[in-house]
Amino acid sequence: MNIFRRPDYKSEVTLFIDQLKVAKPELEAEQRKGRSLLWDKIVDRAAWKGFRTAEVAQQPYVYQTENK
Repeated sequence: MNIFRRPDYKSEVTLFIDQLKVAKPELEAEQRKGRSLLWDKIVDRAAWKGFRTAEVAQQPYVYQTENK
């Protein structure tokens, strides 16, 4: 063992998270479930391309009306 080696440092936040995981072992599964509910979606590429082609170009100054 190296005599200059320092003991492994763990911040207060890391210790808190470790204690929380021990107290609530189902927490990580709940987080994954919430993530899949909001973020992990299957993207329909054809519909997305249709939305992009149907967009109308924005005027340089948004609040100005067209004078024809």
